Amino acid sequence: MAVDAPLQDTPVLVGLMSGTSLDGIAAAAVRFHRTGDGDRAELLGFMSSVYSAEQRARLAAGMVQGSARDFCRLNVDLGHWLADAAASVMMQAGLGAADVAAVASHGQTLWHEPGHSTWQVGDASVIAERLGVRVVHDFRSRDVAAQGQGAPLVSLADLQLFASRDGWRALQNLGGIGNVTVVPPHGTDQPALAFDTGPGCGVIDRVVTALDPDRHYDADGRMAAAGQPIDAVLETLLSDDWYGLAPPKSTGREKYDAAFVAALVAACRQSGRDVRDEDIVATATALTARTMAVGYDRFVRDDLHDVVLSGGGARNPTLVRMIRDALPLRTVRTFDDLYFDGEAKEAVAFAYIALQHLRGLPGNVPAATGAAGPRILGTRTLP
Repeated sequence: MAVDAPLQDTPVLVGLMSGTSLDGIAAAAVRFHRTGDGDRAELLGFMSSVYSAEQRARLAAGMVQGSARDFCRLNVDLGHWLADAAASVMMQAGLGAADVAAVASHGQTLWHEPGHSTWQVGDASVIAERLGVRVVHDFRSRDVAAQGQGAPLVSLADLQLFASRDGWRALQNLGGIGNVTVVPPHGTDQPALAFDTGPGCGVIDRVVTALDPDRHYDADGRMAAAGQPIDAVLETLLSDDWYGLAPPKSTGREKYDAAFVAALVAACRQSGRDVRDEDIVATATALTARTMAVGYDRFVRDDLHDVVLSGGGARNPTLVRMIRDALPLRTVRTFDDLYFDGEAKEAVAFAYIALQHLRGLPGNVPAATGAAGPRILGTRTLP
């Protein structure tokens, strides 16, 4: 019979994240320490497993079409892929099943419609059965049920684990979608602010693939660096009323879909001058930077000068340069410079939400998601 084991003093959890960019699974093994100054995360192991072309195609197809059989099989197969990633990072960190308090599996979002529903797949029963470890999963649905956006959920970890002692800090994630948490100085009792800023890497990646099906991303930002953003196209894109909506707000692949990418590419081609592929990628890259700037200028306090970037976009030097240019009065650094591998951050954040679940404590920040109140997030599946 499955047993819900008690929580140890310094529990180890494994966080699993598959984001909107569909590049692969991030798996992080992390030990949490409770100190007199709050919680601290110690990264024990991290790995990123890249999806094969077939896996990526199945996940992408699941977002737009499929039969009940397709969805059922994808749910179970993704459970196995997630279990593989968790097993690999546990091996890397020298951990056995008895060493792990829980696996926190975000799964893959197939649909996210704030105000109504959100759906993440990746069968937790498969993970629990394969690893012999309890699994906490389905993090977003309770927040949405409580009238929240269900995103961004990393805000709790940003607030509790990664705040600065010296002033307000913006923790900007650049995954498939861009999202920011603006946190007060560590130890002060002031509300955080969080919202999705718009596209992260997802639009850039999909534009690159639309231009060259053999490429899935702009390696080291080289294509964008060789091009020039088309300002007229950017002005049209930035006129979207969504960017002016006050937080809390969230978005996803549903907005920045294949039709959006096709329209962006077509607008660039029709912009009235000779346009190279590099210019189109530069335009997509600038869109991420400038949507951040719009959100910061409208909704983020003027005395915030510390911006910390994480996620895949933080590894794109051209995007980072464009963000610095778009935020000239703020200091822009990468998460790697301050803590650990920034690509592990979201997996660590969901591990922390799972830890709160095991503690019987809320995992959302209502000021960030707009939920009616604090809620314990996630569902627990025993081994």
